[in-house]
Amino acid sequence: MCGFSAILLKNGGLADPKVIARMTEVLTHRGPDDSGAFISGPVGLGFRRLAILDLSLAGHQPMATPDGQVLVVFNGEIYNFVELRNELISLGHTFRSSGDTEVLLRAYLQWGPECLGKFNGMWAFVIYDMRRGILFGSRDRFGIKPLYRYSNPDCVLLGSEIKSIRASGLYQGTTNWARAARFLIHGQIDETAETFYVDIEQVPPGAAFEIDLHGNCREWQYWSLEDASCDAGSDPAASFAELFEDAVRLHMRSDVPVGVHLSGGLDSTSIICASARLRRAAKANGSLMAFSYIAPEFDESKYVADTIAQTGATLVKLETNPVRLWGLLKEVLWFQDEPIYSMMPLVSYELMRLTASNGVKVILNGQGADETLGGYPSYFNDYWFTLLGSGRVREVWREIGSHAAGHGGNRSQLIGRQLRRFASSRFAGLDPYQRAAKWKQRRRDLGHPWFTRHLTEHLPRQNQSSPAMSLNDSLRYSVYRTPLPRILRVEDRNSMAHSIEARLPFLDYRLVSMAFGLEPNWRLRGPWNKFVLREAMRGRIPESVRTRIDKMGFPVPVNNWIAGPLYEPILDTLTSRDARERGIYNIDSIIRDVKRHRRGEAKLGSEIFDVAQFEVWSAQ
Repeated sequence: MCGFSAILLKNGGLADPKVIARMTEVLTHRGPDDSGAFISGPVGLGFRRLAILDLSLAGHQPMATPDGQVLVVFNGEIYNFVELRNELISLGHTFRSSGDTEVLLRAYLQWGPECLGKFNGMWAFVIYDMRRGILFGSRDRFGIKPLYRYSNPDCVLLGSEIKSIRASGLYQGTTNWARAARFLIHGQIDETAETFYVDIEQVPPGAAFEIDLHGNCREWQYWSLEDASCDAGSDPAASFAELFEDAVRLHMRSDVPVGVHLSGGLDSTSIICASARLRRAAKANGSLMAFSYIAPEFDESKYVADTIAQTGATLVKLETNPVRLWGLLKEVLWFQDEPIYSMMPLVSYELMRLTASNGVKVILNGQGADETLGGYPSYFNDYWFTLLGSGRVREVWREIGSHAAGHGGNRSQLIGRQLRRFASSRFAGLDPYQRAAKWKQRRRDLGHPWFTRHLTEHLPRQNQSSPAMSLNDSLRYSVYRTPLPRILRVEDRNSMAHSIEARLPFLDYRLVSMAFGLEPNWRLRGPWNKFVLREAMRGRIPESVRTRIDKMGFPVPVNNWIAGPLYEPILDTLTSRDARERGIYNIDSIIRDVKRHRRGEAKLGSEIFDVAQFEVWSAQ
């Protein structure tokens, strides 16, 4: 796990070593163990290394082929590098190192861009192929590892984080106000390639590109969910369990200690129990470390205790409070480069700090399970909508009844709501309906009481309402647009801020492909979400966790915190001179609503936090 930077001068000039040094130095937190640089003509590469595999100097980057004609800078892990290495040896390749970077480099030599289809892992990399005069780069299938790009008439800049591009001295851009407006008014974040900085964009997940020495760029998608599905066979639960165990096995490959973040929920519990089984089978030395945060308002300690009893892991608990978390906001936003989606990333940041302080450099987390297996409550509506669209009305009645019995609610009312939703979806695609919806949305946006026209006029003229979708369409939206991209961005920056590698077994592409080949009732059934995972984990995790139907996952009571201990510091931020001079807020209107929130007349905690954190971010 590392950080890198790259520059290409389009005018044929010589790349400046000082530019690469600035771009790379600001990424030191991503790689404190080693650094390297390469400059040749118009191309410069810089690298910071966090040593996880092959801790020797043989893993140094930029890594070059013996003839020096092809070089790579690589951030991430190729989990199946052992198998690929053996295949490449059988094809005549020899290796000087024992890690995955040289496997990636030689896979490119053997198969060219087609090598991407052979990788199981998370990655962002740039290869300078002097034989062809191109920079070839890629990002993993889901965008677990970041890669940003900026281009102007003179140069192309690439970096693992936005701050790398900004540190170059060649970027003069400012705030992307269209991006900022969508965030402040609609809460949208990380759902497109755009960033909060003008002309700096993300390389899309599952994409590859080639840039010639004139700066001409060709980009293509080498993988997509639309093409990803695999048959789970006659027993999907058994097939999923077998593949999940193998995914965790690959994700545990490391030459440094591996731990788990444990929330007490289904996903992290499945991971730690699989890790414990694999460690016992391998007769691993030492204790498996588990790190957890239990909010007093959302007590999951019983589930955590049951899991610790089964696995024998050593539990380390995070102790924090809202005032401390608020005090960390400026620091977290520096590492994140952009605003965050809620206060939960502040807890995650502290949990990563605790992990690092205990000597653990690799952490396994459960991100990706909810978005691929159907973990959020909203997916039940999409599931029922899917059944209705297939004419399975009796099944909808039965499923909603079972859901209401488990979660509470009136079956008849839920059925009525679904029928109305289904009927309205038939009109949503009509031009008159869309025009009316856009007009209403525009009126609401321009009349937003918190923001001035200076901000609202930056919003695109489009309908922001979410049409009814089938379950698979909704899950694809979750993976590509929101919430997975914002979760992955936070996970990467928070972990790398503390020089930790975060690994996500549920985003093994083989598991995701299997998930998207399942029938809907293997995602959701009755009151159960992630049904295939629950069945797969039968007898493998504590039954108390497997059968729980509520969902938490390191939650924070943002409404209570902002009405209580954070009221004064947030009020100070929103009434500061900088905020009043920003020109985008109707400060008096915001303050009235903050006071209403404190009195319990409204629940606006998330919206208030977004404005306050944007002001902290803007002042950096």
